[in-house]
Amino acid sequence: MDRSAVSAFTFSTAASVRFGWGSLAELGQRVSSHGDRVLVVCGRRVQRVQPCLDLLDQFGKKATLFELASEPKVEDIERGILQVREGFDWVLGFGGGSVLDAAKALAIMAPQPGSLMDYLEVIGRAQPFPLPGLPVVAVPTTAGTGSEVTRNAVIASPDHRLKVSLRHNSMFPTLALVDPSLACSLPAPLTAATGLDALTQLIEAFVSRRANPLTDACCRQGIPRALRSLEKAVHAPEDPSARTDMALASLYSGMALANAGLGAVHGIAGPLGGMHPSAPHGALCAVLLPHSLKRLHAAVRNLQPTPTCLFKLEALAEMILGDPKASITEALSWLHAWVASFALPSLRHYGFSQQEGPLLAEKALASSSMKGHPVDMTPQEVCDLVQRAY
Repeated sequence: MDRSAVSAFTFSTAASVRFGWGSLAELGQRVSSHGDRVLVVCGRRVQRVQPCLDLLDQFGKKATLFELASEPKVEDIERGILQVREGFDWVLGFGGGSVLDAAKALAIMAPQPGSLMDYLEVIGRAQPFPLPGLPVVAVPTTAGTGSEVTRNAVIASPDHRLKVSLRHNSMFPTLALVDPSLACSLPAPLTAATGLDALTQLIEAFVSRRANPLTDACCRQGIPRALRSLEKAVHAPEDPSARTDMALASLYSGMALANAGLGAVHGIAGPLGGMHPSAPHGALCAVLLPHSLKRLHAAVRNLQPTPTCLFKLEALAEMILGDPKASITEALSWLHAWVASFALPSLRHYGFSQQEGPLLAEKALASSSMKGHPVDMTPQEVCDLVQRAY
């Protein structure tokens, strides 16, 4: 095969990205041209958002809070839609990936006719949005999801035991303001889980069948940063270089997944999280990642002509071990041990039983994430992969 051939591609991301330590201080001036009424979506620790509110007030913006107690559920978004339709000009999300997703969901739903279920994928009618959403400004306070530069919002439906999405190009934020210092107060387990989610997104986007040269560039920048800095961010949470690396890794991961998609790990972790809501998404991804990569390598290593993803796995091995001659097997074994060093619980810890395997496989294979996986998988292969992480 011609490894230099490049197919046509499109790359989309947030309209503007501002990255820098302490850049939250620029918020007011960067939204000065936005309308005066802003709905601010935040998490349970409302005191964390106060500096943001003060900056908005200095520039004459009238902020109203919408608090989110956990990851957004259908009922949360339905409640928020009633509020955002009261006449806000734009929406600001200040928090982790769940908060940013909720902000994007409320912004897209504000001008639409009808209800949330008209537009939700899988459990709803999945109708196209007739109108663009309100402008969104995304200020992430964790380093993991990259939601500040993606075009979708993940919403949990406890009644269906599923996580489903809203998706539209106008859901890309108009401004992603990434200040790595905002993550310094994160507890170690959350730093680890979100960071491992970012790493998984980078790796899956890198080997995706939908990857392109720009997503590859993001992944080649992000993967080494996450590998060299996640442990330091966990153990030295205020280290500027570690936090900057992780914020960049998360940003790159969002850019990559928004354009290249993901793979089997997220295809499984999404529905698994819907079935067991107490399980942190990043922790599920981390536990599944080494097993997914080993299975992928086994599936493609003897294929002729050599598939692109095998070349990608070779490049990944070099990034992991820092050696151009590193073997894929050695690199994946190292990665498995490194992920295990974070002492994340196995799947059984969250209540998953092997009897749920067939249902999980059905949901995973129907997920949008699976479309990026380099090789097709059968239900039994999904069950086997999950069994290894059990």
